[in-house]
Amino acid sequence: MEVYNINDNPKIDHPVVTIGIFDGVHRGHQYILQSLVSKAKEIRGKSVVITLWPHPRIVLDKDVWNFRLIHSQEEKMHHLSRLGIDYCITIPFDMELASSTACDFVKKYLVERLGAKRLVLGYDNAFGKDRKGSPGGLAECARSSGMIVEKLDEFKLAELNISSTLVRKALLEGDLEVARRMLDYDYYMEGKVVMGNQLGRELGYPTANILPQSAYKLIPRDGVYAVHVQYKDLLFPAMLNVGVRPTIDSANPVKIIEAHLFDVDIDLYDEDVVIYFRKRIRDEIRFPNLAALKEQLQEDEKEIRAYLSQN
Repeated sequence: MEVYNINDNPKIDHPVVTIGIFDGVHRGHQYILQSLVSKAKEIRGKSVVITLWPHPRIVLDKDVWNFRLIHSQEEKMHHLSRLGIDYCITIPFDMELASSTACDFVKKYLVERLGAKRLVLGYDNAFGKDRKGSPGGLAECARSSGMIVEKLDEFKLAELNISSTLVRKALLEGDLEVARRMLDYDYYMEGKVVMGNQLGRELGYPTANILPQSAYKLIPRDGVYAVHVQYKDLLFPAMLNVGVRPTIDSANPVKIIEAHLFDVDIDLYDEDVVIYFRKRIRDEIRFPNLAALKEQLQEDEKEIRAYLSQN
């Protein structure tokens, strides 16, 4: 997949375009993107995804302190590429773009910049300050620009509604199973191992402290998780804690992500790793003393080892 900023003025033959943020590239997104690829092949054209960055909520300051993303830009590009998308075009989102109408957007970017003749949209896609960027509202824009707008049917998964908002909600509630069903893959987080206070070693559970690579990356609900840690081409089973470590750091308000890898003693300091969240085991709780904490960690290890060995 080739990736461009719209200001690079990419030249694409017979572009078939869709527009969206595609945070998480969940199963609903996958349906749209696979349809896009198929329709582009029908006319021997190129599938083109147009996305915005930064995320509009970040620029418009809509509860930005609490807003988190399922994917970093790099992670999103990886998923788009795996789905066979030919091009991804990023348009910088700013206040000027926020004030544009849907028809202004279509004319400036799709027609004048890309020369697109065909636009594929999900059934509920909407954009532009006037919210006329829906498949129905785009009809008038299409007539004046010569574009064909194709509205896809709604994607349904049994009784489960799917959206990026609902994926975020499931992760923040610690419901990995629901998130997995919507995403069609286990939630994961890329990060760098940073120096900790080494207290885990005193308990017999040395940990790798992980700093997410993206400041906006969503961290699942506090608690203990069964995970796999990927380092280069190696995958290690591990137990992971997300939270403030109330037994050890009772006054520490900073959220910590720390993983104990099973059956391996490897120095990962300053290395890049990927955490794959498999199952949430329990809430993070405060214990009366370190001995009680260590006893619980031993029970957590037994449960997590058993789960990972079977899954």
